[in-house]
Amino acid sequence: MNEQTKTSAARAAKVPVFSLYGEASSATDGEFLHIEEIVTRSAVYNWEIAPHTHRGMFQLLFLLDGRAEVALDGARHEQPAPAVVSVPAGCIHGFHFHPGAVGYVLTLAEARIFTRPSLQSLLAPLLAGPLLLDAAPEIAGRLRNLLGEISIEFNTPLPGRTVSLEGLVAAVLTLMARLHLTSVHAQGPASAQIELVHRLQAEIEARFLSHAPVSHYASALAVTESRLNRACRAIAGCSPLELIQNRLLLEARRKLTYIAAPVATLAYELGFEDPAYFWRFFKRHTGMTPSEIRELGG
Repeated sequence: MNEQTKTSAARAAKVPVFSLYGEASSATDGEFLHIEEIVTRSAVYNWEIAPHTHRGMFQLLFLLDGRAEVALDGARHEQPAPAVVSVPAGCIHGFHFHPGAVGYVLTLAEARIFTRPSLQSLLAPLLAGPLLLDAAPEIAGRLRNLLGEISIEFNTPLPGRTVSLEGLVAAVLTLMARLHLTSVHAQGPASAQIELVHRLQAEIEARFLSHAPVSHYASALAVTESRLNRACRAIAGCSPLELIQNRLLLEARRKLTYIAAPVATLAYELGFEDPAYFWRFFKRHTGMTPSEIRELGG
């Protein structure tokens, strides 16, 4: 390792990793979704969000009124509203807001995207690297309305909340994809590790039910297992095997919640040859039995 590489690695090691800014980092659930207004968190920190990164999460910052200084992978931009900042997992980013800035921060697990093929293909350009996008007034108006509705649904646990949130978030992400086609203002350097992890997630989505070993994925991606492991730990905060297992567990929770078939039947559908082994696998990784998860509704 040369001196420049050592310096870059040391600098990256000092960047804090959060689940949400200021909160301890933790493994996120595959269905994680969170929204809050800019003022909620930034006012607590004197409108200064220091450079940091997230693992396994995709974040969108919507600046609807005011101004902000945006740092993306070391590059700084003075940005007036209306604008959107797209931040894929692993990107180092920070913000200095002018007091009174108005907008929202939407955070979701990248697993939500990679388990939905339509979203994956739609958002692929937004996941390749950080983006700063200008928003035309009419688009900003639509985003303001949609984000307001998402905030209401997120903070009001009513029947049908999950279905409503899915539709509203999909509408916002669709607008983002369209905006990207016409309004790229600045882009930080794309990370080879980010790209590799996203390629791995796409491979996992295509074959996780086959229980293929990590070596199979490394071969399909034409990289070594050690390189794949380094990229996953840097971007997702876990090993390739854990990514594969997490996708399998997510599918198991969904089936246990929405399909009334016996647990043994679901185990076979998930690629397990022995239902007893599925029971032990699920218990070891979640701390609960399949029956207990089913009783709690997932």
